[in-house]
Amino acid sequence: MIYKPKGMRTLFQSTLVACGLLLVPHVPVAEAVGIFGFKENSHESLKPFPKWRSVLDKYKNEPGDCSTGRLNACAYKKWKELIEGLKDKPKRFQLERINTYINLYRYILDPINWGVKDYWEIPKEFFGRFGDCEDYAIVKYFSLRALGWKASDMKIVVLQDMNLRIAHAILAVKYDKKEVILDNQIGLVIDAKRVRHYRPIYSVNEHGWWRYKPQ
Repeated sequence: MIYKPKGMRTLFQSTLVACGLLLVPHVPVAEAVGIFGFKENSHESLKPFPKWRSVLDKYKNEPGDCSTGRLNACAYKKWKELIEGLKDKPKRFQLERINTYINLYRYILDPINWGVKDYWEIPKEFFGRFGDCEDYAIVKYFSLRALGWKASDMKIVVLQDMNLRIAHAILAVKYDKKEVILDNQIGLVIDAKRVRHYRPIYSVNEHGWWRYKPQ
């Protein structure tokens, strides 16, 4: 499931999970053309996103180990080994390998997996219990961070899939003067400009969040 704070009144509202949290009013600090050609307003405070803040805190303080997990106990250890093996590889290879590797894991909805409508996982939880679309994006984010990629070059993007008419989440990464996406629905790492059926709603990283509107 995808978390969406109240206050973002879009035509997609019925497809997103409402978590009972009001957005704190923010003054945009910048406006630019963002992913998929949509205008983006940037905000510094992560206060409207408790699930993402929880992920950042838990990942720092509780990184996990091989004994954790009920379905796939040692997958976290294998992931750490993968990261070590990729550290000296070219950046394009890192992107493709991380995307392919994480996409191999089983997709499972939060109500089935956690008994709640929406839960954002840290890597040890994903590898122990698998996850849904935002969890793939989160693990890819932390995988690239572990490989030395800058947080400022990445965003977890919550969006509307206009073909399937569902909420979705991907990882967007700045690479080689382009913005590419790592998506559990797409096997390849591709330029965001090639994708026409996604409409971004908001994105987050460690430094802030962005809100989108059409040009």
